[in-house]
Amino acid sequence: MDSTLNRDVEKRAGTAEPPLFDHESGAVPASSFEHGNSLYAKLQRLGGKIKVEQRGIERVPEDERTDNSYWNIGSMWLAANMVVPSFTIGVLGQPLFNLGFIDSALIIIFFNFISVLTVCFFSTFGAAFGVTTNGFVSVLVWMVGCQAHDLVALFNVLACLGWAAANIIVGAQLINAVNPDVPGYAGILIIAFCTLAVVFFGYQVVHAYEYWSWIPTFIVFLVVLGVFAHSGDFVNIPMRSGSIELGAVLSYGSTVFGFGTGYTSFAADYTVYQPSDRPRRKVFLATWLGIFPTLLFTELLGAALVTAITLNGGDNPYNAGYQDNGVGGLLGALLFPRVGGFGKFCVIILALSIVANNCPNIYSVSLTLMVMGRCTRHVPRFVWTIVATAIYIAIAIPGYSQFEAVLENFMHFIGYWLAIYEGIALTEHFVFRRGFSGYQPEDYDNRDKLPPGIAALLAFCCGVVGMVTGMSQSWYVGPIAKSAGLAPAGGDVGFELGFAFAASSYAILRFIEKGFFKR
Repeated sequence: MDSTLNRDVEKRAGTAEPPLFDHESGAVPASSFEHGNSLYAKLQRLGGKIKVEQRGIERVPEDERTDNSYWNIGSMWLAANMVVPSFTIGVLGQPLFNLGFIDSALIIIFFNFISVLTVCFFSTFGAAFGVTTNGFVSVLVWMVGCQAHDLVALFNVLACLGWAAANIIVGAQLINAVNPDVPGYAGILIIAFCTLAVVFFGYQVVHAYEYWSWIPTFIVFLVVLGVFAHSGDFVNIPMRSGSIELGAVLSYGSTVFGFGTGYTSFAADYTVYQPSDRPRRKVFLATWLGIFPTLLFTELLGAALVTAITLNGGDNPYNAGYQDNGVGGLLGALLFPRVGGFGKFCVIILALSIVANNCPNIYSVSLTLMVMGRCTRHVPRFVWTIVATAIYIAIAIPGYSQFEAVLENFMHFIGYWLAIYEGIALTEHFVFRRGFSGYQPEDYDNRDKLPPGIAALLAFCCGVVGMVTGMSQSWYVGPIAKSAGLAPAGGDVGFELGFAFAASSYAILRFIEKGFFKR
């Protein structure tokens, strides 16, 4: 097999001897990463001494896929979502879209249900094939030579780094709410370095951390729920009707969808060490049980608490706290007067919960960086985690003061591009591959056997056209969005149209491409 990965391993080793590489399956044993005298091999040997995961995007051999725990899958997503950022998505419904609890709750339930399905579905590919999400995408529709794969990798890098920056700003707000003498940049640095300490060591340490980290956060959220229920400050804001309500529902739904579906582009990264004989339905269910109930719990709690900012026409401590310090100020207004020092302890726990949410972002962005160019593969994964950490810190510090607007726009961006990605990938899987049996995972890095990617690239552009016509942002409102709600903001239908345009155009273009190139 003329595999690019085989050539890369030989270059890393700096030797003409055959590398440790299974030509039949395309898998690369862990022992190969330390082979040779190149700088890459020396760094890998150094990492091996301190038990750092050395594998990058290479396919995992069957004998190394020893993660037999379904709870490892479920707890990964449970911990990543039992955090303040998901709580914050629930909070955004009232101040940004003027929604009450009932309509916010209905939006949260419906849009989360559809958004997490692709996360659960793509999680099954890691166990089935032993390759990360980007490796699977190569098998599916992309080829580096046509730049389509690099385009997806670029968007995934932006998404992961943007997620990490948005999340860490929330944590910094919480720390600042407890102690105003701690500036935003200091809170950002604290959480970023804690995250780096986990993801630097790789898959096993990330899973071990997520296995337990949700427990104290869950307890704190129960305290928030109990204190708020006892306070009697919940406000039942009536639902509206007509165009103004339609626009708000669609736009907030796009925000909720963007958060829930945000893990799709790296879902398979956390099941690659699961055995290939794992029933796909059980992997899907383990992911679903970890992510969907958790999102509902945290977001509904946020949607309930934020109704208190409307007390006395907005003249209340909740609204003052939220205006001064975002979600941290809102939680502080609830907890600090009622449970004193323990309330501050709870808020610090919530701030540190950001680590659990940022671990998958920074771990996966390091893998994605390794597929963006042949030269990036010659840098070990754990080095890329350091680079990624420095980048999102640089994004978060200047974005600290504009968090709310940044988060809303970012959630829409995530929903837009992932809907396009999902439209293409699902069409390829169900229409052209006709299920899992239609894949040759051993070819994930063999250019001669991968699709040219022309159809995928053109379909992506068509998806962007749909996105633009349906998007509703402060800086641009598409023509279809204007008719989906009250003018001038309208209602955001960018992700729905992006998915539809991409899926339908890809079905046509891929049929033509496959007939011409025969692959």
